[in-house]
Amino acid sequence: MRFFLIGTPKIDPLPCQRVEKARLTRLCLRVSITPPTHTPAQVSSGSECSTSTLSTLLRAARRLTSGVRRTSAVAAVSASGLETRVAKTQIRTMSGITIDTINSAVKDMQYAVRGAIVSKAGEIEAELKKDPSKYPFDKIVMCNIGNPQSLGQKPITFYRQVLALCDFPDMLDSKEAETLFPADVRKRARDILANTKGGTGAYSESKGVAFLREMVAAGIEKRDGHPCDINDLWLTDGASVGCHYLMSTLIRDENDAFLVPIPQYPLYSATLTLYGGTLLPYYLEEEKGWALDVAALKKTCDDARAAGKNVRALVVINPGNPTGAALDLANQKEIVKFCEAENLLLVADEVYQENVYAEGKSFTSFKKVMRDVGAKIALASLQSTSKGYYGECGRRGGYMELNGFDKEVMDQLYKLASVGLCPNLSGQIVMGLVMRPPEEGDESHALFKKERDDILASLKRRAKTLVDGLNNLEGVECNPPEGAMYAFPRITLPAKHIEEAATNGMAPDALYCMKLLEATGIVVVPGSGFGQAENTWHFRTTFLPAEAEIVDVVAKITEFHGKFMDANR
Repeated sequence: MRFFLIGTPKIDPLPCQRVEKARLTRLCLRVSITPPTHTPAQVSSGSECSTSTLSTLLRAARRLTSGVRRTSAVAAVSASGLETRVAKTQIRTMSGITIDTINSAVKDMQYAVRGAIVSKAGEIEAELKKDPSKYPFDKIVMCNIGNPQSLGQKPITFYRQVLALCDFPDMLDSKEAETLFPADVRKRARDILANTKGGTGAYSESKGVAFLREMVAAGIEKRDGHPCDINDLWLTDGASVGCHYLMSTLIRDENDAFLVPIPQYPLYSATLTLYGGTLLPYYLEEEKGWALDVAALKKTCDDARAAGKNVRALVVINPGNPTGAALDLANQKEIVKFCEAENLLLVADEVYQENVYAEGKSFTSFKKVMRDVGAKIALASLQSTSKGYYGECGRRGGYMELNGFDKEVMDQLYKLASVGLCPNLSGQIVMGLVMRPPEEGDESHALFKKERDDILASLKRRAKTLVDGLNNLEGVECNPPEGAMYAFPRITLPAKHIEEAATNGMAPDALYCMKLLEATGIVVVPGSGFGQAENTWHFRTTFLPAEAEIVDVVAKITEFHGKFMDANR
């Protein structure tokens, strides 16, 4: 067994201690650790020694402190401190917690949107603070993740006003509140607080505050024209938690499989890896605007079952991430009927439902489609406060609505939610406000509508600016985003670059993205992190920078790409 000395007392040796110091120095040299310069206990941090040597060193440290009268108290405490720190180190080492002894699924799990390129961006950002002239740019532009407010998007006023009063209810009874907050804001906050035992600092029910679930249910009913039972609703810390609930419950071993679109949001591949399930990829058709081919889906399902897999669920992201594609109603009906025929759970990731820009396109929930066609399927619908026009990512709000689930399974999911006690209250409140915003006639409605419409109109303009710029680049093709907040251009990469990537042990699109970062400060995510058809290369970028800045982003990518292609001919 090996141990490390990690810290030591600083005690100057007295003349009577010099003989012992010399002996200890020889001992340190013998075990290849740094010998003491001022005190035998001053051993370099991280130096390695054996159990027996450790004991010898401790005994020597005690002898060095014994006989020191005027400093005996200090010496004793210091020696004791050394011993305590060594003991703690022994415990850490004896636990056997190393990279080789942790869950292999955690090591295997990958999450590209915060992977190596984002880590490198963080390093560059730190370097720029020390030396602003080190790179040919003065800041990092994070286009890797849908995080609107980090790129300057203003929060929706109504949400923040209600949150402020819920977090500081004393303000409600002040004279200033009548001046600062509209009447409907004050009423909404009072209603929430009256139905939230203990306020925002207390635990709620594990599925979320019943009153807030009622707000969400009312919004779903208004959207779909079909009833929503609050008992079918779980408020969650973002949509990701709902995904974890489902997979941890349904995956029993590697034979349990989920059909997942390629390209996909890597939450699904990461979570499947974590819980030991199997990802069955079905490829969206890029040439047809990222359409879903149900016939190809059927073949994937049949082949998996023939190979012994238990296909349990189909994941559909609508509008798509990273593609930005919005499914048409006919395609949605095909998907619902397919799930009914194949007895599959349909996991509908609908977190971008408020973001649809394409002419002639609109969002229709899978719940509405299911109810309209009378299909008998199990459906899990996911929504989040992070996306849409609101972009309240840090609130970590979301919901999971379950339809067609056995009550006993619902009970198990409730138990699972109970382990985390409850979702955070701020996220619950915002999710309720998202699904039940101010209505026409409310004092806040005019401002709310203006803020929402302005954000969505700006996103549409930014998407066009970005995609037009990308499609002007040599060897780049990009389908116009119909919704969400991403573009996913396809790049034809030169053979010279592909060879360089192989030499460096990197995917060609990952190397391209790394070079883009180092040349421009723009952070995008390689398509290999989302999955893509064989021998195709992509990257995902948001169009979330402000309108003036998105023009600069396009200009920088254009300049970089031209130089890149010239250098690799």
